[in-house]
Amino acid sequence: MFPLRAACVAATLLATSVHARPFTAHDLVMLDRISDPHLSPDGSRVVYDIRSTDLPANKAIHALWVVCANCAPGPTSQPVRLAASAGGATNPRWSPDGNAIFFLSSRTGSAQVWRTDLSAAPVGTTPVQVTNLPIPVGAFAVAPDGNTLVVALAVFPDCESPACTKQRVDARKSQKASGQVFDKLFVRHWDEWADGTRNHLFALHLDARGIAGGAPIPLMLHFDGDTPSKPFGDDADFAISPDSRTLIFSAREAGRTEPWSTNFDLYETRLDGSTPAKDLTAANPAWDAAPSFSPDGKQLAYKAMKRPGFEADRFGIMIRDLVTGATRETDPTWDRSAGELKWASTGQLLVTVEDHGHEILASVDPASGAHVALTKDGHVAAVTEAAGRIVVARDSLAGPAELYRVEAGNIAALTNRAAEQLRGVEMAPYEQFSFAGWNNETVSGFVMKPYGFQPGRKYPVAFIVHGGPQSSFGDDWSFRWNPQFYAGAGFANVFIDFHGSTGYGQAFTDSISSHWGDRPLEDLQKGWKAALAKYPFLDSNRACALGASYGGYMVYWMAGNWNAPFKCFVDHDGVFDNRMMGYSTEELWFSEWENGHATPWEKPQNYERFNPIDHVAAWTKPMLVVHSALDYRIPLEQGLAAFTALQRKGVPSELLTFPDENHWVLKPQNSLQWHATVLAWLNRWAAAPGAR
Repeated sequence: MFPLRAACVAATLLATSVHARPFTAHDLVMLDRISDPHLSPDGSRVVYDIRSTDLPANKAIHALWVVCANCAPGPTSQPVRLAASAGGATNPRWSPDGNAIFFLSSRTGSAQVWRTDLSAAPVGTTPVQVTNLPIPVGAFAVAPDGNTLVVALAVFPDCESPACTKQRVDARKSQKASGQVFDKLFVRHWDEWADGTRNHLFALHLDARGIAGGAPIPLMLHFDGDTPSKPFGDDADFAISPDSRTLIFSAREAGRTEPWSTNFDLYETRLDGSTPAKDLTAANPAWDAAPSFSPDGKQLAYKAMKRPGFEADRFGIMIRDLVTGATRETDPTWDRSAGELKWASTGQLLVTVEDHGHEILASVDPASGAHVALTKDGHVAAVTEAAGRIVVARDSLAGPAELYRVEAGNIAALTNRAAEQLRGVEMAPYEQFSFAGWNNETVSGFVMKPYGFQPGRKYPVAFIVHGGPQSSFGDDWSFRWNPQFYAGAGFANVFIDFHGSTGYGQAFTDSISSHWGDRPLEDLQKGWKAALAKYPFLDSNRACALGASYGGYMVYWMAGNWNAPFKCFVDHDGVFDNRMMGYSTEELWFSEWENGHATPWEKPQNYERFNPIDHVAAWTKPMLVVHSALDYRIPLEQGLAAFTALQRKGVPSELLTFPDENHWVLKPQNSLQWHATVLAWLNRWAAAPGAR
């Protein structure tokens, strides 16, 4: 159990005062977002991305910042914005000599690689365009010798040059007919329709000025797959050897099984394009990912699952001898799944792992597998290491990501962006608790107090159910589902890491498959009871349940199977008809694994066992349904059908839909509307006048 530590964290991190005000949706939307930190080769400086919000333009703006990684507090330790950021800049990467920073920018209309020199003063003033390719660059990496640039481009697999792809795209645009013919899946994925292109890697020579020249060398010609993977892959999907001769990338060969396959393999090829890609991990039919070379280039670290078709299997840390091909797992008994993984210059492995509601950074000995925790709480969102120095981006329920230097088990702040932006805002304290859940096993949850909490009073409750379902609603910061927003509006928060959640061991995660409606529901019921017994300020008569994705499924399920404690429900992009989900979602491996490794026609009873649509007759409580048009993971018709049922039954209900959002709500103005609509619903049904 952890104390109500956010009270003191908020006092120092977010500078509250006797006139503190509550945290609002506007604060959430306008907060700058720190991400993608990278240490310079000598470990002295960190470059990182800050995403800010232009609310009138309804868009995000990115800029690059640099901060000293080893300076004592003072003027020299203050972060500096690179002037080259004007026009937009993302994905900063250091040149091997540390004198320049490469980055992506669309300032000329297409995302291309740029660089800015740091040797002159003021630093980072003049941007120089590195690539001038006919199609946008999606990701890139600079070879250790500084002579080669590897770029990811969306191309037609049989095209030997980017120009070929550009010609085909232009030819399509000139056609008057708009129909598309498909002969295999994916037809659409996440929020885009398939257009026949694949993310492929190309090598470009860099001249003495660091400018790309010559024809791009295709490194994945005719390969039917994507690197980086779609829709969320990045440059962690490929790695360049220390001698700058070899490229290893992670990809799934699509064929006709892509929507129900999780068989990603590691492939090796030469950077000069002289050899076809060789499959290094063909023996493993499950997921192999995140290649990272040892400093001497003799070994490769990567992470691997063991069960094909299961995207939430444990990622073990693997070591491959690149001379003999011998492969082993560092510690098969460590019951944690690897997140971000990289081989440090010190010879140790750095890995993030979820652990009991937190995401920590650990150091792993590649020889013995022995691991040591370097952080203990919160959520490590990114890690960078150089010359023995470690810097992480870390957030928590108390505030968004900041950069910290990690030394000897302690962390020291390098940035303090949130404190500047949230001066005078009171962040709510929170506490982790545990109880006996399904099968009498220990289950954890969090309770957060509301803004302006006064002992002896009772407060309405937002009972939030996380999605996934193989994920965790723990000690981290979210820009979509953030408990501090509800606390700022006067609601206490309760959220439970029910069976199926990650960070508690693989058996705990596995326990939800084929049991969506019973084991997690039992945990939620017992967690609610335990929270009410432990925290008397929770008003059991004024609670609303909210959830998205699987959390939305559970809201629909609770509405028909456990609605008594709740005054209202909020469902965002939830699964309403589990059977139709098996026919309409794009990543079929998910629904098939979760329903007994079967299709809906092979075992229809599995899909009907816990199907919310079969319990609509018991729906009586008011419900807000949110579902957006570009959600191809859980298609819009799921939300429309649920709203139709509510309206036909005469249950008080509203539908909020966005034509331009996917499974998430990302645009600033849409986010404000989402929060305003949800809060109005909660206040209407759960927050009686004078409650706060």
